Amino acid sequence: MTTEAHIILEDGTKFKGVSFGGNNTAFGEIVFNTSMTGYQEILTDPSYAGQIVVPTYPMIGNYGISKEANESAKIQVAGLVVRQHCEEPSHADSKMSVSDFLHSQDVTGISEIDTRALTRHIRKEGVMMGTIVTNTNIDEATTDLAKITPYGNVNYVQKVSTEDPYKWENPATSKMKILVADFGLKYNILRLLRNRDCAVHVYPSDASSVELLDLSPDGILLSPGPGDPQLLNYMVETTRNLLGRVPILGICLGNQVLGMATGAKTYKLKFGHRGGNHPVKDLESGKIHITSQNHGYAIDESTLPSDVSITHVSANDNTVEGIKHRTIPAMGIQYHSESSPGPKDNEYIFDPVELLRDNKHTDFYRASCGLLSGILLSAGVPEGSRASLADIVSRKGKMRKLVGPGR
Repeated sequence: MTTEAHIILEDGTKFKGVSFGGNNTAFGEIVFNTSMTGYQEILTDPSYAGQIVVPTYPMIGNYGISKEANESAKIQVAGLVVRQHCEEPSHADSKMSVSDFLHSQDVTGISEIDTRALTRHIRKEGVMMGTIVTNTNIDEATTDLAKITPYGNVNYVQKVSTEDPYKWENPATSKMKILVADFGLKYNILRLLRNRDCAVHVYPSDASSVELLDLSPDGILLSPGPGDPQLLNYMVETTRNLLGRVPILGICLGNQVLGMATGAKTYKLKFGHRGGNHPVKDLESGKIHITSQNHGYAIDESTLPSDVSITHVSANDNTVEGIKHRTIPAMGIQYHSESSPGPKDNEYIFDPVELLRDNKHTDFYRASCGLLSGILLSAGVPEGSRASLADIVSRKGKMRKLVGPGR
């Protein structure tokens, strides 16, 4: 049995379809994603909190839902809009259909929608609030939509960040302590760091610089996450207090927070970058990387201070995709090096962790490719040199004495 449903946009545009999954009225910002695969990762990505996602690929769910592909503990999207969903998936790892997955967590989906027309409308008019309604008077739903708090006015980081610290590590092999500030992180970031023998400690988004520095980390990662970075002044202030005291890498929202901590401003994109096929140019090497992206805000290039350089730009619209501080170990990337979904080409961002562990040569900063490049710089190890881990830790200890205890 099918149930008629509608998606209504705040500008009055309406599409009629059929509901699947949950049966609640869903509200959120309507955004589209151009990935051809990876719908489970998208559904469970905390960066989509508060958003109704429209995949542009016409068939969703053909390989089902597996135990291994989640990027958080639950579905994070507010709703799902598809052209067609597969009710009988075929894959050895499949445990249930997309419809059953949505139903299990009471998240509403709508199918038989002309997603091409909807995507073209968003590209023309920009992202906007919307609602998926089932068994509800359309006029009543339109009235309710007008009362919903706009996406950009809600601090979604507070909704998705962990409340308590936790660890991802293998005590037998862990060599370096990396703290992850959870703004809405994906599991694959933790997997990639742990696979490189890092002791990963995850902390809430409101953890203070004192708390973080008291743990004597080898590096801090500012994770991706949802929402408008201009609502996150407390995170910006914490990051500002960390600059110069510990190597920092920001990813996506973390990149924006890092930029704001240096004095830059951010702005909202018309329809954002969401998909697994976005070309990014590395300005230092001239190479083009195909990247996974999911963001609706960007750093304003004109507001960057002189001691911060742009390392990467979007080949589609020339927006800032990476920054690096000229004198202290801090850098950020706007795209998702951890993919999930998307190309794995950019996992090299995490490779200096392994290079450092194995005492191999690393020229991270020139290549602009990793979290722990700053450890080499702050330790006084020049590019092209070799050093044992003990030497690096020893030199980094001396560096800490020079910059102070870091509060």
